[in-house]
Amino acid sequence: MISLFALRECITLTPTRRGDHEALFWCFFIILPLQYFLVGIQWYGVFAIFIPVYAFLFIPTRMALSGDSKNFLERSAKIQWSMMLAVYCISYAPALLMLPVAGYENQNIKLLLFLMIVVQLSDVLQYVFGKLIGKRPIAPALSPNKTIEGFIGGIASATLVGALLWWVTPFAPWQAALISLAITLLGFAGGLCMSAIKRDRGVKDFGAMIEGHGGMMDRIDSLCFSAPVFFHLVRFYFT
Repeated sequence: MISLFALRECITLTPTRRGDHEALFWCFFIILPLQYFLVGIQWYGVFAIFIPVYAFLFIPTRMALSGDSKNFLERSAKIQWSMMLAVYCISYAPALLMLPVAGYENQNIKLLLFLMIVVQLSDVLQYVFGKLIGKRPIAPALSPNKTIEGFIGGIASATLVGALLWWVTPFAPWQAALISLAITLLGFAGGLCMSAIKRDRGVKDFGAMIEGHGGMMDRIDSLCFSAPVFFHLVRFYFT
């Protein structure tokens, strides 16, 4: 449901044509649920490439069959990018539950909670430090509220929290710290890229689903970048 709402917001921000409607039907009602079905049956070899390879090729093909070539590259790229962010990247969060970590059986939900806590806390702390001591914007043209001081304070604090939470993970304290640093940096990158998209479209938020907090994508933007890398770090080093 999170991916469904996020995908709807992404598509709403991008102008579509009648020739896109069939492809969008496939995206919302076939590709999206199929991606999560593959995660649910723990078929890593397919869900890891399903959208980046097969959906990537299918979407423009289905659009081309409509016969509408106006702004074809732009339209297909926007739909593909929306699928990657809202569906593919986010699906790596629940995919953490499938990882066979030795000595950590039936505890993988803690990995998901660790990811959510560290990444979301980093966002909050970057905002807090930015308000308290922030003076120099990192990217003033994209997000004036993101400051160098807020970035350093938020990343460092969230990394420390992640290190202190090592006991709920299969990581050693120093491993938890390094992984926390990696996912908080990626979370920042995700938020910055989403800000660039909003600036490009001339909007403040992706939507108004959550009163006072924007849309679904505004809440999960940092997870889009951090979830896939966190999954692969755990899979490569701990399984």
